Amino acid sequence: MSEVPNSGQAHGKVLFITGASSGIGAAVARQAASAGYRVALTARSQDKLQALASELGEANALPLKADVTEWNDLEAAVTATLARFGQLDAVFANAGFTAGAGRYASGDPTPNEWKDMILTNVLGAALTARATLPELIRTRGHFFLVGSVAGRVSTPGPYSATKWAISGMGDSIRKEVSGQGVRVTLVEPGRVDTAFWVNGVPSGPVLHEDDVARAVLYALLQPPHVAINELLIRPTEQEV
Repeated sequence: MSEVPNSGQAHGKVLFITGASSGIGAAVARQAASAGYRVALTARSQDKLQALASELGEANALPLKADVTEWNDLEAAVTATLARFGQLDAVFANAGFTAGAGRYASGDPTPNEWKDMILTNVLGAALTARATLPELIRTRGHFFLVGSVAGRVSTPGPYSATKWAISGMGDSIRKEVSGQGVRVTLVEPGRVDTAFWVNGVPSGPVLHEDDVARAVLYALLQPPHVAINELLIRPTEQEV
């Protein structure tokens, strides 16, 4: 893992991560913990969360099973985070998935699988914002949304539509809370070599989890008056 610059300013601050059990979420958790953050780790897989919390040190990592599409789960996770750490300084709204290579006119997945993806990718991000922004306003904190290059350049199928929704949501949230001292950053990765791809990573150039995590920490560790509102990150040779 690369050394994170300016890590002293993060000492004791608290980062809440959804989709923390693997992939980019877990990579951000590792780098944030290395930078001095305490981390609240949420996902649907308790076993993976517990393993990551043990790796990071349970004094500074809190595993919380939660489904981002369920308001009660998110509300309970935020309450538990505040009870354990006493504050909330940053949120990484990362939970999401792609339902295969689904198209509108043909092929799998079924519409029910689309529903789960749309609820997780869009409603889950919105509920995460609603559950955490009141605390971030109090701490003048930082809210991250994970979009995609597919939210800037349309691709076939409804997955791209969910990421266009995240692009719009990021700017909407920024306009709502930036005047209250909250920074908002939309992270838009290109192809990343993670388990996110249910049918395997597409061929071609890819990023790695730590590549995205380093960019997130770069934005997170800027001085409070500096807001990096968008991080569009592609592999150098990715054309789309």
